[in-house]
Amino acid sequence: MLPYRIVVVALLAALLTTGCGNTGYTWGWFVVSPWTSKGQTNLQFLMSGLGWTLALAICAIIVSVFTGLLVSLLSLSSTRVVAWTGRVYVECFRSIPMLVMVLWVYYGLPVVLGIELGIFASGVVAIALCDSAFEAEIFRAGIQSIDRGQHEAAESIGLPWLDKMRFVILPQAIRRILPPLGNQFVYMLKTSSLVSIIGLPELTRKANELVVTEPRPLEIYTFLILEYLVLIVIVSMGVRYLERRMAVSDRRPA
Repeated sequence: MLPYRIVVVALLAALLTTGCGNTGYTWGWFVVSPWTSKGQTNLQFLMSGLGWTLALAICAIIVSVFTGLLVSLLSLSSTRVVAWTGRVYVECFRSIPMLVMVLWVYYGLPVVLGIELGIFASGVVAIALCDSAFEAEIFRAGIQSIDRGQHEAAESIGLPWLDKMRFVILPQAIRRILPPLGNQFVYMLKTSSLVSIIGLPELTRKANELVVTEPRPLEIYTFLILEYLVLIVIVSMGVRYLERRMAVSDRRPA
């Protein structure tokens, strides 16, 4: 069997040669060319949404991580009612499509609860609520993966439950769940494009606005793909670096 990389390359090559070559489409890369004044203006306009994309993803991941950690601790509680509260939260919010949640938070909260949030705050709340359910499951799995002996050792020296989780269990769990947490941040960067539907001027919104004035949607959206690709590759490299640093620190002698 051929390696999957060869198969993927072959499929992409076939798509480019049979699809793009036979359509007769004339590419107009001048709209995003850095060598023309018009292209430079368009590139500057498209890149101006990068700050909003990063800010939205960072704020949402911070809120969702802390919320998910709290929900995971509720789910692991020995009290049945408290544990069921955490589980109901997870089942509810991971079942709601994120686009629907963005629309409901922006348009529904003012009507139902009288809470009117701005575009950015609505995006952060909506994305964080949906993602926190997945973060809760990641934390729950990480905490449960810690050997029971670690719990018993912390309890034997008289650590209260909160200190046991803070100083013994969570530091070990975070090392194990760092890869899925990094994946969730990448997921946040991609789903931030959904907030463009309520008007946040992030990368996707900027591309949609430029298409209105520049009748070259294929070139503009292709550049948008490249923007996300470069951004996510850089973030993934940062996550891999953190993983290697944690692995080295674990191997160092005490």
